[in-house]
Amino acid sequence: MTARLHLDEGTTSVSAALAVHNITHRYGPGGPAVVNGVTFEVARGELVSLVGPSGCGKTTLMKTISGLMQPTSGTVTAFGRPISGVPRELAIVFQDYSRSLFPWLRVRANVSFGLSGLGLERSERRTRVAESLAAVGLTGHEHKYPWELSGGMQQRVAIARALAYRPRILLMDEPFASVDAQTRAELEDLTLAVHREFGMTILFVTHDIDESVYLSHRVVVLKRSPGEVHAERVVDLPETRDQITTKADPRFVAQRAEVAGLIRDAALGSTRFSLHPTE
Repeated sequence: MTARLHLDEGTTSVSAALAVHNITHRYGPGGPAVVNGVTFEVARGELVSLVGPSGCGKTTLMKTISGLMQPTSGTVTAFGRPISGVPRELAIVFQDYSRSLFPWLRVRANVSFGLSGLGLERSERRTRVAESLAAVGLTGHEHKYPWELSGGMQQRVAIARALAYRPRILLMDEPFASVDAQTRAELEDLTLAVHREFGMTILFVTHDIDESVYLSHRVVVLKRSPGEVHAERVVDLPETRDQITTKADPRFVAQRAEVAGLIRDAALGSTRFSLHPTE
């Protein structure tokens, strides 16, 4: 589903597209912290994965970053401006595509849904929808209903809807967790292709260690609840990647093992693994 956002007035010139500073969130007054003092940045055009043990608060953090939920304390800024609500320059792709698409609308109408409040001419809306469907390989499926498509194709529709909105920042919350392994690989490569073509900033939440290394410029690892930043890992791989060559690269294998170790240590509260410096 595409989320429309608004930003507070007043722009600051900064390199970070997203800056998360000391975010803490509690459910209810005096309740335990779900995330605690989380701080990290995502540079413009960067693809960063957020990983960690189950229950570390990744989804809560994503809702806070998107403006869907206000933190108990701390701030989130987009391009130097504090986020005070769901902003205009950001879109979200959720895990459960079956709930984010409208089953009574055809593919074209689902993709164009988020454009209705932008004041665009009909021709511009049609152009955006056509370009977005082409980008995700769904040209020719415009007149189908979601229930006529496979799970992977439905998630492509959700991604196309986000692309049609032309966001500067794309949040993806475990978007491929509900599809089979082959479809997941195809959607990972689609994400890389979309990132190259549109140049947007992407923050990607996943439980899959291979996926986090394969997709990202950098991986941020959270500790077990209450979620805190345990470590950051710069991914040292060629910009152009593919499922066979990249995953056979010794650098991928080594970095995949290191991130796995970091997640294990985050669950245990240890800091045994060291990281390369963030560049």
